[in-house]
Amino acid sequence: MPVTLDKVDLPAKPGVYLFKNANERVLYVGKATVLSQRIRSYFASNPDRAMIPDLVRNSDDIECIVTNSPQEALILERHLIRQHRPRYNSMLKDDKSYPFLALTKEEFPRIMYTRHPPKDAWKWGPFPNAAAAKQVVQLLRRHFGVRDKDCHGKEGCLASHIGLCRGPCVDPEGYPQLVRNVRRVLNGDASDLIEELAKDMDKKSKNQEYEDAASIRDMIKAVRTVTSQQVILSKVYRQCDAIGIGVKGDLAAIVVIHADDGVIKGQESWPLLHRGDEGDSIARFVIEHYSDRRPPKILLTPVPLSKTLQDWLNERRGSNVDVRVPVRGDFVTLRNLAMQNANMQVERIANKASGSLEQRAADDAASLLSMTSLNHIVCFDMAQLLGDSRVGASVCLRNGRPSKKEYRTYTVKGDALDDLRMMREVVERWIKRVEDWPDLLLIDGGETHLAIIAKLLDQHGVKDKMELASLAKREETIHREGREDIVLDRRGRVLVHARDEAHRFVNKFHRKKRSRTRLSDPLESVSGLGAKKLQSLIRHFGGRQGIKHASVVDLKTVPGIGPSLAQRIFDSLH
Repeated sequence: MPVTLDKVDLPAKPGVYLFKNANERVLYVGKATVLSQRIRSYFASNPDRAMIPDLVRNSDDIECIVTNSPQEALILERHLIRQHRPRYNSMLKDDKSYPFLALTKEEFPRIMYTRHPPKDAWKWGPFPNAAAAKQVVQLLRRHFGVRDKDCHGKEGCLASHIGLCRGPCVDPEGYPQLVRNVRRVLNGDASDLIEELAKDMDKKSKNQEYEDAASIRDMIKAVRTVTSQQVILSKVYRQCDAIGIGVKGDLAAIVVIHADDGVIKGQESWPLLHRGDEGDSIARFVIEHYSDRRPPKILLTPVPLSKTLQDWLNERRGSNVDVRVPVRGDFVTLRNLAMQNANMQVERIANKASGSLEQRAADDAASLLSMTSLNHIVCFDMAQLLGDSRVGASVCLRNGRPSKKEYRTYTVKGDALDDLRMMREVVERWIKRVEDWPDLLLIDGGETHLAIIAKLLDQHGVKDKMELASLAKREETIHREGREDIVLDRRGRVLVHARDEAHRFVNKFHRKKRSRTRLSDPLESVSGLGAKKLQSLIRHFGGRQGIKHASVVDLKTVPGIGPSLAQRIFDSLH
């Protein structure tokens, strides 16, 4: 039965409310300063949002969690939306997959490009443009020498020799100041830092310390390189962000233009799942965007923000944030620029979504598996010939298309002869080197394969970084832990394609490995001795040594081996 107002009894306190269906699935999460008042708006005769009648009709219960303040409710709402990913909430697309930049809080901090930053690190992000984030890391390492690996102060590492690291084994006393400079650049305090560095450079030059002065000069150049962006002048642009939103159906794009020191310094674009209310989408984005970065002095938005969100922004900044919906002047120009770019971005997203069959296949499979996205799939398969040429391979699909530069092959190093232990070894080697976790790790096999790999992921503490599934050839069945099996239909075609591509790729590698041994293995060149007859020989004699010591009479006893073939086999070995 759909929930009704008389069934709901929420307190007159701040908190979070959750709409749930009969299966206890969370459909919507919202926050309120006064829960009892807010919930009444969902049962009004003229609801303020188009999605509300559908939400109420599909909901069987409304639960609440009381908090001490509206600010706590806002933070809890964000956490619950990330956890449950409700159908009726606006949210950033693939928000868990965006990378961060982080500086660890060790004695000699390291810079990290990661999608899962350490809790006790300084963080910047998330960044919608992964390539740009990597470029920033490269620039900071090249120009500042901040280290990126835990070298334990070991002398002679390559990074220190080529000038990419000025850590504990190079300049332990100067490293803390270097880290402070990197933090200031990432925090956007580049102009003050440049001014300070220029004063130090002049001082060093006057004291005829020319090498040190030249080093500072290079540092100033580095800071400008890292922070240089598009420049549009206006004297009013000081620590200002302008937010624009473009909407097309349930797709949206939000653009943030950053301005400071009189210039526009850059732009970020974020795809969004939009649920019909621009105010809700903007609020959702503001919470996500400024949870891991300091809000600016001035924030320009297309719609007003709630007092709770305004107070939260003030708390995040440590001072008042001037939130405006401008109607005239330079700020209107900046806001309109953000809106124009957002409308352009959402058109690009819509065209890409409608024009790509591969992307639609990935989206169909994501819907089938009840996942938000399947834009990044990694699939493993194994191959061997009775213990010989034991190999594995992984293929990668991005947006439904093979990303062949990310294909990998593996030669099994252990003594395992069964596919289960071979796959465990190969996946474990992959875990230790992977940087970009996929949406789905797919393995060729059944429930036993799934259990083995799930246990392995759990042992390495990476089980929550991606979904895991196995695809059995029988009836093309998907197995997942704790969920019902799914027999794939047309919507799962991208998963079958990933498995088939992994099978093709590993067999190609397997044939290549076997061809390399053909010169040293005379059996491979025997006319009429194919793979099946070779398998029969190996089984019959227990291996190649047994075949080598067999007589022609012994060889003829193997099914499928006639007198002439037996003689050819014997001659090739002797």
